[in-house]
Amino acid sequence: MNLWSYIRGRGEFLAFLTYQHASLAFQTVLVGTVAAVLIAVAVYRLPLLAALSLTSSRVALTIPSLALLALLLVPFGLGVVPSFIMLAFFAALPVIGNAIVGLRSVPASIVESARGIGFSRWRILLTVELPIAWPVILTGIRVSTQMIVGVGAIVAYVLGPGLGSLIFNGLSRLGGANALEMALTGTILIVLIALVFDALLVLLGRLTIAKGLS
Repeated sequence: MNLWSYIRGRGEFLAFLTYQHASLAFQTVLVGTVAAVLIAVAVYRLPLLAALSLTSSRVALTIPSLALLALLLVPFGLGVVPSFIMLAFFAALPVIGNAIVGLRSVPASIVESARGIGFSRWRILLTVELPIAWPVILTGIRVSTQMIVGVGAIVAYVLGPGLGSLIFNGLSRLGGANALEMALTGTILIVLIALVFDALLVLLGRLTIAKGLS
């Protein structure tokens, strides 16, 4: 086995698959995060709906990703669309719980103080509650990102983009030429993507979280 020779001879191809994988993960986490925060904002003031959303998001994480992907094949067929929907769905789940918990944990005294000086409900949400809840929300985004970068390999089963195709092609050809190198290269690159994304999110936290909250 000569992993370095395999990588060196296919640099452009591997860079393209890595870009596809990272781009798909970034886009689905972004869409999932926006959807999750909007859901949290809609329900966090309503105890019953907040509890139901929390429970539903935790239960939904137990859905096998391959099963959901298979169900999406019926209306959407193979390719990017079912891959994107499945990943965005799972990306939202950790963020929903953290966003609800973060928003509900904002001290009532701070909210009352903001209301007392004339802030509207939306201004309180945008300038008081969300900034205070942001560290908890960001933790959910970090968890979501790590999960999606890994789960993103599965979309190769429906001809989705990314490094999963490299891994599964290698595993299906074990014993053949370069089979192990293919699987290892795909796995290593996915780990590197996860590490880079996590480092960027840590940096984002340092730039956006107020010192008093960190």
